Amino acid sequence: MGSNPGKNTYLDQVVAQQAALEDDLRTRKPLAAAAPAPQAPGAPPLPRGALAKRAERVGQSAQGQGPGPVEVRVTGFWRWRTVLVPPNAFVVHTRRGRAQPLHIGLGVSFRYNPATDSYLVVPGAMQTILINAYCICRELQGVLVQGYVQWIIEDFGTAYRKLDFSDDEDPMRLVNIQLREQAEAAIKDKVSTMGVRDVLSDKQPIIEELTARLRAVAEGSGDARTGDADRGLGLRIVTVQIKEAVVSSSTLWENLQKPYRTEQNQVARLAELTAQEAISAREAAAQRSSEERRIENERELAQLRDRNDAERFDRETAERMRRTTREHDDERAVAELAQQTALHAVRLEREQHAEQLENLRRRQELRSKEVDGELALTTARQRAEHEGELLIVQLERERVATANAQNDASIQANLVASLPQIVEKLPAPAELRSYQIGGDLSGLASVVAQLNGVVDAWTARRAAGDSAAD
Repeated sequence: MGSNPGKNTYLDQVVAQQAALEDDLRTRKPLAAAAPAPQAPGAPPLPRGALAKRAERVGQSAQGQGPGPVEVRVTGFWRWRTVLVPPNAFVVHTRRGRAQPLHIGLGVSFRYNPATDSYLVVPGAMQTILINAYCICRELQGVLVQGYVQWIIEDFGTAYRKLDFSDDEDPMRLVNIQLREQAEAAIKDKVSTMGVRDVLSDKQPIIEELTARLRAVAEGSGDARTGDADRGLGLRIVTVQIKEAVVSSSTLWENLQKPYRTEQNQVARLAELTAQEAISAREAAAQRSSEERRIENERELAQLRDRNDAERFDRETAERMRRTTREHDDERAVAELAQQTALHAVRLEREQHAEQLENLRRRQELRSKEVDGELALTTARQRAEHEGELLIVQLERERVATANAQNDASIQANLVASLPQIVEKLPAPAELRSYQIGGDLSGLASVVAQLNGVVDAWTARRAAGDSAAD
C-alpha cells in the first residue's frame, strides 16, 4: 500500500481508526460534574446519580445556558417549574416511583419537580452520517468508499431505551458513531466480495447491501401486528448513498486506467492520422484549387490588362484625333473669325466712308440750303425793309395827305371827342387849376401848341409831387 515495502500502511490506518473509535465511544462527562456548584442556603439537598446530573442540566438551562443543540427553556422556581420543549425535539419525562414515563413525545412541555423528576431531550431533526470506509476488495487491493447515511427517530419510546443519548453536548454523537461503524462494516463485507472494476463502475450492490443491513438494525425485522416484539432501535433509515470509490494505490489506479487510456490514445491517434490524411487531401485539393484559381485569375487579369491597354490605346488615339480635329477646327474657326473680322472692319470702314460722304453731302446740301435760306432771308428782309420803307413812305404820304386834307374844325372835333379818354388815363390831380386858353384857335399850330403847354404843365406838376413825396 505505501512506498516502503516493509511497512503495512493499511494496518496502521486500521489501528488508528480503532483507537479513535474507542475514544469516541466513551461517554463524555460534563465539566460541571467534576466541580459541582455550591448549594444555596435553605435549599433542599441535591439528588444524586442521574437525577443530580439532570438537575444540574436544568439549572444551567434556567440560567440561559442550555446544553447541547436543543434549546430547552425552564421557567418557575424551586419545586414548581415548567420545562418548555421546542416543537422539533423528542422528550421523555420520568418520576421517582413510577415505572412508565409521565410524558413522552415530540415537543411535549410539562411540569417539573427537580427533587423527584428527570427528563431527556433529543433533537428530532434528520441526522446525516458521513462514511469513509477503507476496504479490501476481492483482488486484495485497498479501496476507499465514501458515502453518507441519513436517518431519523421514528419510535422515540423504543429509541431512548436502547440508545445512549446521554452526551450533553451532542446527544446524537454515540448513535451516529455506532451507525457509522455498522455501515463501514457492511460496506467492507460487500466490497470484499467484489472486484475493483465492479466497485468503481457499479455502486448499486453496495447501496442495497448497506440499506438492508442498516434497516434490519435500525428498524428491526418484526411486526407489531403479528406479535413480533423485535422493533429494532426505533429509528428509520431515510436514504443511503455512495458518493465515490477511490483506489488507494496510485500505481494500481494508473494501471487500471492504462488500457482505456491506451485504447483511447489509439483511437485518438487513428483519428488524428485520419484527420491528418483528410487534412492533407483537403490541403492538396485546396492548394490545387487555389493554384487553379491563381492561374485563372492571372489569365483573367492578363486579358483584363490587354483589354484595358487596348481600350486605353483606342481612347488615347481617339483623344489625340479629337484634339487634332479640335485644334484644326479652332484654327479654321479663328481664321474664319479673323477673316470675318477683317471683312467686317472693311465693311465698317466702307460704311463709315459712305456715311462720311453722305454726311459731307448732307452738310454741303445743308450749307447750300443755309446759304439759300440766308439769301432768301436776306432777300426777304431786304424786300420787307423795302416794302416797309415803301409803306412808311406811303403812310407818310397818306398822313401828309390826310394832314393836308384836315381843317381846323375837324381837328378840334377829333380832339374834343378824344378828351374823355385822355382824361381817364391822366392821374387824379392833387389840386385843380384852371387855365384859360385864349387867342385864335382856328389854326392847327395854335391848338397843338396849347396842348403841348398843357402836357408840359402836367408833367412839371407830377415831377414836383414825386419829389415832395420822397
